Amino acid sequence: MKVKKIETLYCDAGWRPWIFLKITTDDGLVGWSEITDSHGSPRGLKGIVEDLSPAVIGQDPRATERIYWDLYRHTRQSPGSVIQKAIGGIENALLDIKAKALGVPVYELFGGPTRDSIRVYWSHCGTTRARAWQVTNTKKLASYDDVAELGREVIQRGFTALKTNIVTPGDKPTVPMQGFQGGSGTTDQNVSFETIASLERLMTAFRAGGGDSLGLILDLNFNFKTEGNLSIARAMEPFKLMWLEVDCFDPAALAHVRRSTTLPICSGENVYTNRGFRPYFEAQSMDVASVDVIWNGFSQSRKIADMAETYELNVAPHNYYSHLATFISAHLCATIPNVRILEVDIDDVPWKDELVTAVPAIARGEMSLPTAPGWGADVNETVLKQHPWPKA
Repeated sequence: MKVKKIETLYCDAGWRPWIFLKITTDDGLVGWSEITDSHGSPRGLKGIVEDLSPAVIGQDPRATERIYWDLYRHTRQSPGSVIQKAIGGIENALLDIKAKALGVPVYELFGGPTRDSIRVYWSHCGTTRARAWQVTNTKKLASYDDVAELGREVIQRGFTALKTNIVTPGDKPTVPMQGFQGGSGTTDQNVSFETIASLERLMTAFRAGGGDSLGLILDLNFNFKTEGNLSIARAMEPFKLMWLEVDCFDPAALAHVRRSTTLPICSGENVYTNRGFRPYFEAQSMDVASVDVIWNGFSQSRKIADMAETYELNVAPHNYYSHLATFISAHLCATIPNVRILEVDIDDVPWKDELVTAVPAIARGEMSLPTAPGWGADVNETVLKQHPWPKA
């Protein structure tokens, strides 16, 4: 069995593209992965995959570890970022092929499963209804009463936790997040009184609708420096958040925030490989490690999770993509002993379920582990082609 062809495929998922990697072998097996990069260089990923393909084509796809390290050495002068996303995508697609060839789920290749289901939380809750309600055919987040109503909906649909962002409801609701289409964010990353007051109203409304037992997560992304992150953390303490999510490229600065608040701190979604996570763990910068298995690749994600376990930390996979990525992230959760919870987006484009051959089985806030060979789902290319990106 040899790798014959590697393709990068795009589709328009409303306010961002979804990007998939397809590897075909000479005997017709197909492996899939997702390499979505919505806010960095979506077009650049295709070029990187094309540049790396000669090192993979003609190889036995089952030698996933060897191929990973060949690609790592090939790109070691440009580590991380979109390079790592491309390498991770190639590795994940190769694992899909290997597991399909053996007729087993991917987690069986890594000693799994450690569990039969995974607790999940509703991500970008309210965020999507503020920035893209027209695309998702959901109710616009026009008022704080709508926020409370959404909190009740979360509970009614069986979820036990949600994550939201810096959202201000209204006739023209705002999501001032760096990196998001239509978002603002500021160059100086200062926090204003108005922002803190708005977040207090947002959390009050979610708590009123969802009740005291609903786990609330607030994601600040890269919007503030240490001072601002800490000011918001202290303001959020009365709401007893499940965690405050903070992106920060300085482990010591993040550790200062963690030491200065009673809230648990989650971070790491933009950190690559175990080398990248190690200084954060050594500085005791976080309570929960957010590991992106799509961007890091499966083997690196497991190594990060294994290292996190030695620091008594649990992992919450970062997952804001299509259903395929949710399946891949679920396989990671199935192979490690230190899972906190899995992120999933519920509000999305209406055809999301049609894009894949199987959808995650979620009930009562838990996702059942997939049992089909490989990741358990393939991309429906007919549906993908119906939603070209970029739009003509």
